[in-house]
Amino acid sequence: MAQQLQNLTIGAPGFKGVNTQDSPVNDDFAFASVAENCIIDKFGRIGARKGIKTLTSSLTPLGSSSGLEAVGEFLDVSGNNLIFGCGNNKVFKGTSTNTVLTEVSLPGGYSVSANNWKIVNFNSSAYFFQQGYEPLVYSNSAGLQKMSAVTSAAGTPPQANEAVGAYGRLWVADFAADKSTVYWSDLLGGHKWTGGSSGSINVANVWPDGYDEIVALAAWNGYLAILGKHSIIIYQGATSPSSMSLLDTISGVGCLSRDSVQSTGTDLIFLSNSGVVSLGRTIQEKSMPLTTVSGTVTDDVVYYISLESDKKKIKAVFSPEESIYLLIFPTSELIYCFDMRAKLENGSHRATTWSSSSVLTGVRTIAGDLLFGGSAGLTQYDGYIDGTETTYHMRYFSNELSFGDPSRLKILKEINLIMVGGQNVTATANWAYNFSNGFSQQSFTIADISLAEYNVSEYNTAAEYSSGIIIADDTVKTTGQGKSVKVGVEAIINDNALSLQQMNIKALIGRMT
Repeated sequence: MAQQLQNLTIGAPGFKGVNTQDSPVNDDFAFASVAENCIIDKFGRIGARKGIKTLTSSLTPLGSSSGLEAVGEFLDVSGNNLIFGCGNNKVFKGTSTNTVLTEVSLPGGYSVSANNWKIVNFNSSAYFFQQGYEPLVYSNSAGLQKMSAVTSAAGTPPQANEAVGAYGRLWVADFAADKSTVYWSDLLGGHKWTGGSSGSINVANVWPDGYDEIVALAAWNGYLAILGKHSIIIYQGATSPSSMSLLDTISGVGCLSRDSVQSTGTDLIFLSNSGVVSLGRTIQEKSMPLTTVSGTVTDDVVYYISLESDKKKIKAVFSPEESIYLLIFPTSELIYCFDMRAKLENGSHRATTWSSSSVLTGVRTIAGDLLFGGSAGLTQYDGYIDGTETTYHMRYFSNELSFGDPSRLKILKEINLIMVGGQNVTATANWAYNFSNGFSQQSFTIADISLAEYNVSEYNTAAEYSSGIIIADDTVKTTGQGKSVKVGVEAIINDNALSLQQMNIKALIGRMT
């Protein structure tokens, strides 16, 4: 009796991102087991991330240090723009287009031995906070100086680790000997910490689970969020702090890293001990429900947290232009990318991973650029080349596929791949049976197949594809057999974008085993 030839069409394979949390034996081609150096593009396809382009021309000022460990943007009332970077116990300045790291002289007698600065742009000055150090203040007129040296400074400069500028003042917390007090400056006076409308609040007796320590502060929609290690406090009326009142407390979940906290405008995303979570506001109920952003990869995220000996070095950055939240694990040289366009059915967001040894931190500029600091100095998320001329690998692998019948033998005959972009990119098709990682492979080069028929409004994204829109249709012959099969595509990204539109897998369905 002739064996049945079956075709499995996978449209937009892996468009729900990586799922390592659930059982892989589910034939759900919407998830991927691996999506490395990938994003979910705006059409819902697995695609290559952009490149991490080097901006810094010389790394000599960074010496033998690990690189820029903090970056921040400064914009004054006249529209003057600077990018600050901190590394090698120094402060540097430049612009997003300036390739030179220009050292900014520290005040006389002032020295540091760490680079964990929080840089806050507030009221035409840049403020630098780090626990155990007097804050530094930069202005175009006076340069970089100690806060106590600023004209009309008042009170003791707070040696805090956390600071945010919101509601017309600076808010600071996390001191070496005080983990429970939040201080705020006078209105429009980031250097004034006594008199006027400055003040403080001690939350030691407000934590819902007893003792806790402030890790981060955040502000949005008139609220002040105080994030501890194990719980969260929400105050309302923060626009008038002397009369603000307790709105809500959340127990059992806290913030692991100061720099993981990112505001999306109406929500807060941050890293907790149980993965990446979102603090959403339900207006009708006036409550603060938590949702898990990393629901499909939480165990993996928790594992990489455990590898970071200094949790303060875990950073994050949010880009509304790219619709991504990036969680940076420097020790593992890994970045988790969460697509923030829409939630999955379980409330989590689509996840992919990036490999990079050069990224330690990031900032989204007012102009919408996504900049990184790290071992390569200042870099930018742009183009499709890493560094100045380095290619990188995009990898997509499915979960195990059983064609709806895990009891029958499958004999793969061919894999057809339809891809968008990637002109002259070298790609490799992979397949393996029965949960094995011993993949068979066949390489091919993506050629120019068609242009005009797809160069219409829906696909008219020439800015993302340097050679126009290339639709490639490639077929590879396959061998072997098994009850289940895993398929994948690898590609060397070399200055061209690439997205995976569709996979067609043809297999003979054999006997029951």
